[in-house]
Amino acid sequence: VALYAMARRWNWRMRWGTTLCGRNGGNKIEQKIYGYIRVSTREQNEDRQVIALREVGVPERNVYIDKQSGKDFERPQYKKLLRKMKKDDLLYIKSIDRLGRNYAEILEQWRFLTKEKGIDIVVLDMPLLDTRRGKDLLGTFLSDIVLQVLSFVAENERTNIRQRQAEGIAAAKAKGIPPKPLPENFHSVYQRWKMGEITGTAAAKECGMPLATFRYRAEIYEKAKLL
Repeated sequence: VALYAMARRWNWRMRWGTTLCGRNGGNKIEQKIYGYIRVSTREQNEDRQVIALREVGVPERNVYIDKQSGKDFERPQYKKLLRKMKKDDLLYIKSIDRLGRNYAEILEQWRFLTKEKGIDIVVLDMPLLDTRRGKDLLGTFLSDIVLQVLSFVAENERTNIRQRQAEGIAAAKAKGIPPKPLPENFHSVYQRWKMGEITGTAAAKECGMPLATFRYRAEIYEKAKLL
């Protein structure tokens, strides 16, 4: 009965975006729960990230969304979030690349948030990256290794995609097809379309092109990925 009552109290606090994470001189320390979302352009849809944060109990009022490139950290909502969060607060993100678009920036922001701000971070797509667990030396060491590997993989994948795109454009140009730059959100829209999450019509609209053009560019893009 006691355990059931404790579970009910925990769930209630999660729904309201706070937990009681410890005591300080007899006073309870309130932990606030936040979520951060970044999408590359204003056309890219953030619904999947919003749903993921909602499912873990992040209140809508504590979700901060930036709709711009993550190539740097000139992001108004991210900066606002940094000012809002206090020591021992909890931050949820959908994937590690929400913190940045290259290896160095991801590591820099992770260490700033966890070491200087003293907050906990949970990466929903990678359960191993949960700073609430294993706060001893070994746990911290393993988390750091996982973080560095994932950050490197994320940056390397983006580099490979850009290279394959360039090779695909070069191949198309050799066949007499004039190269046109893809919209910045094409990769994410293409992935959602391939997975059946959106229709071709919706994908074309998000990319700002006719359906026939989207399908044509998707075919070239697919060939570029296979090079």
